[in-house]
Amino acid sequence: MAALPQLQLFNSLFSIQSPKPIKVPFKPICAKPNSDEAFKPKKQVSVDYDKGTHQVSVHLSGLRKEHLPKYQRLRVDGDKFQKDWAISELVVKIMKMKHWEDIEGVLNSWAGRFARKNFPVLIREMTVRGSIEHSVQVFSWMKQQKNYCARNDIYNMMIRLHARHNRTDQARGLFFEMQEWRCKPDAETYSALISVHARAGQWRWAMNIMEDMLRAAIPPSRATYNNLINACGSSGNWKEALNVCKKMTDNGVGPDLVTHNIVLSAYKSGGEYAKALSYFELMKGTKIRPDTTTLNIVIHCLVKNRQYKKAIDLFTSMREKRAECDPDVVTFTTMIHLYSVCGQVEDSKAVFDTMLAEGLKPNIVSYNTLLGAYALRGMNKEALLVFNEIKKNGLRPDVVSYTSLLNAYGRSQQPEKAAEVFEEMKKNNWRPNLVSYNALLDAYGSSGHLAEAVDLMHAMEQDGVYPNIVSISTLLAACGRCCQKVKIDSILSAAESRGIELNTVAYNSAIGSYMSIGEFDKAFKLYSSMRKKVKCDTITYNLLISGCNKMSRYREALKFFDEMIDLRIPLSKEVYSSAICAYSKQGQLAEAESLFCTMKEAGYSPDNIAFTTMLHAYSAAEDGDKAFALFKDMEMADVQLDSISCSALMRAFNRGHQPARVLSVAEFMKKWKIPFTDAVFSEMASACSILGDWRTTILLISMMEPLLHGLSVGLLNQVLYSIGKSGKIEIMMKLYYKIAASGTEISFSTYSILLKNLLAVGNWRKYIEVLQWMEESGTKPSAAMYRNILSFAHKSVGTEYAVVIQKRIESLKRESCKEIPC
Repeated sequence: MAALPQLQLFNSLFSIQSPKPIKVPFKPICAKPNSDEAFKPKKQVSVDYDKGTHQVSVHLSGLRKEHLPKYQRLRVDGDKFQKDWAISELVVKIMKMKHWEDIEGVLNSWAGRFARKNFPVLIREMTVRGSIEHSVQVFSWMKQQKNYCARNDIYNMMIRLHARHNRTDQARGLFFEMQEWRCKPDAETYSALISVHARAGQWRWAMNIMEDMLRAAIPPSRATYNNLINACGSSGNWKEALNVCKKMTDNGVGPDLVTHNIVLSAYKSGGEYAKALSYFELMKGTKIRPDTTTLNIVIHCLVKNRQYKKAIDLFTSMREKRAECDPDVVTFTTMIHLYSVCGQVEDSKAVFDTMLAEGLKPNIVSYNTLLGAYALRGMNKEALLVFNEIKKNGLRPDVVSYTSLLNAYGRSQQPEKAAEVFEEMKKNNWRPNLVSYNALLDAYGSSGHLAEAVDLMHAMEQDGVYPNIVSISTLLAACGRCCQKVKIDSILSAAESRGIELNTVAYNSAIGSYMSIGEFDKAFKLYSSMRKKVKCDTITYNLLISGCNKMSRYREALKFFDEMIDLRIPLSKEVYSSAICAYSKQGQLAEAESLFCTMKEAGYSPDNIAFTTMLHAYSAAEDGDKAFALFKDMEMADVQLDSISCSALMRAFNRGHQPARVLSVAEFMKKWKIPFTDAVFSEMASACSILGDWRTTILLISMMEPLLHGLSVGLLNQVLYSIGKSGKIEIMMKLYYKIAASGTEISFSTYSILLKNLLAVGNWRKYIEVLQWMEESGTKPSAAMYRNILSFAHKSVGTEYAVVIQKRIESLKRESCKEIPC
């Protein structure tokens, strides 16, 4: 007992207190980790500092070994080949393998296969990757597992995957298979199956599936209706798409933005661009706001409807209101196409550069659109730069890229380069399609290589690509350029034997080819056949009327013009000009003037061709005053005169006895730097001759001197004659020396003009010298030339000179006889 007070004293000194018990929460030994956390996606970020890139990926664990029951964990632990992979790791391993490798072996080594809940997640991750071969193998393996239980969501994912790859039969097979596994299709299943047929363009099948769905008493969802509308619309059946949309509204399922976009797309696919724009206006009245896809469709329809300004305004507003609808690659690509159609290639390139500046990455369609813009203008250098840019940016040029580049060379008259591109396309394992062959046919045909074009048509048939009406039209146009009448007949026969029915364009090509080679009867026969089968258009009659004018068949031209009016076919500027020409050539000036006024009343602003035609008419009528009034009208209308119109105006002034105005027109041409042609120089020479204005004649000669080599012999002879007739023999001979020095071939008529003018002024010495030049150049003087100088010797000069002339002429005759071989 004595020890107790000591212990109490010790405790009080050191303040030692007994510790309080710690409460530990109860945790059963058999508790498992929370399985809900296993299926939550976790983001993982990897950064490559060397390349300056970062990548964000989603990691999905799934049920692992610790989530399995004890007996299965023991089984996994006892097998060294069993791997405790996360679902994301397993998917990566499978995707790295070829689909013919042992994928099932990898799956059988996965510990997570014992958890049934992993199967839907695994299928989802596989289908998201988009590899159908791998997904099918995983699905087949899954169905062999003992713990597998068929589920709707698994089949729905597989059906959607087959839809993405346009495998209609396989998707339908899965639809029936799931019912064998006692899985009842739901609304999502039917939607996926309708989507399969929508992608395949089988809208009737999609309608039948919807009817089956209704018979099964499954209410369609908005996605189901959208897929069905898309099935009808993508096939161009926009009326049926609208009927489905109406049923959708009647059944109480309101349309959403996706529905409106699908309907707009249906109108676009059916070529009903005006209806699409009207639908968009109605859409504005709803509470649904358009997105970038909506506005892309609208811009496309505006371009197709040739409402370019509205399309540009809409694109501008999209860029200004970025928070609402930000332009994407499709928007910029459509705008590149718009400027290409308008012929503004520089603006197309500017839009492309803007897209790059805004951080958007062009796709192959964007590059091909810009490439096509250059190809349409035959700008092969720029097209080649774009083609090379495609390769530099890691994209592979496709058939459209090669065809566009080929077309660029064809339109720039380089068929050899076009053929090289065609061969390169085949070397790079791209199979040329019909458009590619037609582009090369056009390259050969437009350059006059008809034989190569015909050989290519035979080659394309051997390659399994059969010509269409475009191919036939291209060859027919080529025959007209090459003046091959026999080829035109054979190509028409070839089209008939292949069952290719000619359309309006093909008939026009054939008629144009016949008219270009002067075969009026065959062209008329083909025209008669055309009227029984297809509808003639403005181009048809323009070819006939202008062709008749070229063959001086003006009555027939006016008959075709009357037929055109009777059939109420719209008249074009070209038709008006050709008809005015026919009237003027027939001497019907009043009718020509009336038609010219009608042309202006119809809203056509006369162009240079129309004005020039009327100038020719006034020239034929020798009415210089009206020609001058028309010239003033051209200035008022800001119509740019060219060499042809100026020469026609000069001719009208000369024939209307107003030669002074000819020289005024020449001054006008100098001011506006309009090139002087043979016809212009000829009219100026005539005016100078009429006016007796020899100073201007000398100036005219000085203007002609740099161009002597390229001027026609007829013009030079006219100028020599005018100068000689005025008695300016020295100037005439100087001009002759310059003509001879320029290398221009001196004709018999040129020597004749010189001799006639020399004899008129009595310069017999120069006359004899010119005769000698003729002998030396190989041009034999005529007997009349000798007789003229001998007659002149006896009449106009003394006896002494007459004897000298006689001896010189006899000497020339003897030398001429020596040169003639026996």
